[in-house]
Amino acid sequence: MVKRDPNWFGVAAMCGIYWGALYYWLRDELSAGGDDQSRALILLATSLPYVAFVMWGTMTDLPEQVTEIPIVGKYAKAYIWLVIILALSYWGWVDKGAFGFLLVGVALFGLGTGLALSCLLYTGDGGSRLYGLKRLVDVYPSISKPEGHVRFNQKLWTTTLVLIIYFMMTNVMIYGLSDTTLDVFSSFRAIMAGASGSIMHLGIGPIVTGSIIMQLFSGAKIIQLDLQDSADKQLYQGVQKILVLIMIPIESIPQVYGFLDPSPSLILDYGEGWAGAIIVFQLFLGSLLVFLLDELVSKWGIGSGISLFIAAGVAQSTFVGTLSPLPTVEGAPMSFENPPSGTLPMIFYTLRTASNQQLVSENGFEMMLLEHANPIVAMISSIIVFLVVAYAESSKLELPLTHGKVRGHRGQYPIRLVYASNIPVILMAALLANINMFTLLFHSHPTLSTVPILGSNGAWSRSEWFGSYYEGATTPHDGFAWYSSMVNGVGDWLIPLLNQSGDAHGHSLAQIMTHVFVYVFFMTAGSTVFAKFWIETTNMGAKDVAKQIERTGMQIPGFRKNPVVLERILERYIPPVTLFSGAFVGLLAAGADLLGTVGNATGTGLLLAVGIILRTYEQIQKEQAMEMHPVLREFFGAD
Repeated sequence: MVKRDPNWFGVAAMCGIYWGALYYWLRDELSAGGDDQSRALILLATSLPYVAFVMWGTMTDLPEQVTEIPIVGKYAKAYIWLVIILALSYWGWVDKGAFGFLLVGVALFGLGTGLALSCLLYTGDGGSRLYGLKRLVDVYPSISKPEGHVRFNQKLWTTTLVLIIYFMMTNVMIYGLSDTTLDVFSSFRAIMAGASGSIMHLGIGPIVTGSIIMQLFSGAKIIQLDLQDSADKQLYQGVQKILVLIMIPIESIPQVYGFLDPSPSLILDYGEGWAGAIIVFQLFLGSLLVFLLDELVSKWGIGSGISLFIAAGVAQSTFVGTLSPLPTVEGAPMSFENPPSGTLPMIFYTLRTASNQQLVSENGFEMMLLEHANPIVAMISSIIVFLVVAYAESSKLELPLTHGKVRGHRGQYPIRLVYASNIPVILMAALLANINMFTLLFHSHPTLSTVPILGSNGAWSRSEWFGSYYEGATTPHDGFAWYSSMVNGVGDWLIPLLNQSGDAHGHSLAQIMTHVFVYVFFMTAGSTVFAKFWIETTNMGAKDVAKQIERTGMQIPGFRKNPVVLERILERYIPPVTLFSGAFVGLLAAGADLLGTVGNATGTGLLLAVGIILRTYEQIQKEQAMEMHPVLREFFGAD
């Protein structure tokens, strides 16, 4: 490998961006003079040794005498960092006006700046500048891998226990949260696998966002890593974990100090800054537990933790939306105007209690079919989505295989129609959710709305291009955010089209159809791109599959037993099927959203849940087969 020199241009740009942002933050105090100016200079100077410490911790090794100390030695730098954070916290407690700057501007963004500068100054022989973070990746705490084969029963119990913990966490509400809060993920709640107002409020958002950033950077060759190489892949996964920990406060802090307001009693006890910090800490703890549970399932359980949480949340919403006997309006008595919220109880109750006049003259049939919270058309569309996904998951191309040494021993390698699974749709839906979140923050957040160009109240504001929101609303009504937002059911597009009138927000039919086209295009194209990236990062490409088949002694009949030949044959199938599967799943998810579903699970959420359940069932079958046939463990790389 070619030895890398420091990227001084990148270093200068990074320093200019970071300290320029800090200057913009303190511009009023710096120009005020007197004590305010001195205080601002001290705060600004604090960032210098902090960033220097982060770079020192990332770029240097401790002496062996220190690292060999049990428990303490390996994580000595982390302990020192925690002491610095506690000192900054105490400073913020004493000087509440400096609280936000110290914990956000210095502690959080200073950490990101230090890590970025360490990469830009990397001078080793590694293929990527991310090797500048290798010392940090090596000591990063994580769930240890099993040393040998994990038996099926143990995997099943681990997965079940994680699922129980997930449901418990969705019912642990955030302490000190105000009743007047806004959920910026309300439109994507089923996909984000979280529960509004609980410590699971962020759900899988930080995990998926970190994965999106890494895959986009890797796919665009900004990150020069060969994911076929074990060292590069280990570094990729380690940096992704670090990025997730940074994304948790980045997603939680703006929400807390803008939409997840602390209760008046909490503010009275601790002050506004520290009241918000208490809520941020709870969100961080919940997201960290989700991150660790996902890793636990991936290493010790069955399937993926992210997929498991999505399926569990969607299944719960669908079950409640279909069978709930509770009234639609809580606290009000059951009546024709307030039937049960579940689809089936609503149908039975309305047909049993309503008169013919109410059903015909008072639009009773229309209410059951279209206007109810969980109408009949939503249940029908849910059934259609289930059947289509089940058929698509079962469609596959089977590549015949024979054993090179054992005559008569034959096998098949299945190449599924949905080869890239449902992960590309998850990533694309999460990307759209983040677009919605950040456009909302720049439009309505007290601080971010003052940012030039992006902010609604900033200089040269063009926020209406990015997204416009009504006061108190979390879904856009105009701009790019609206055109790319989820189309949730027939009420958003089909009914206005049939009535030949605009929607409630005043959009014309042309705008509504453009919204439908843009959303479908984004879901289809985005899922295709993420499918390609996902295959490359999960050892499902032609080269890796060829190695797996060759390792078991199998070969394609009529061709030489050569991994190169096998790879060329697989290249005819896997790349085209990957692109097709990404586009197909994205189109299917968008189509499901256009139809709508019961329980407000969204079409995308239901599609994901069905696919995840079917894949999990097949994974269970495979695990059972591996228990009976140890040779299969070698084929799947379990040993």
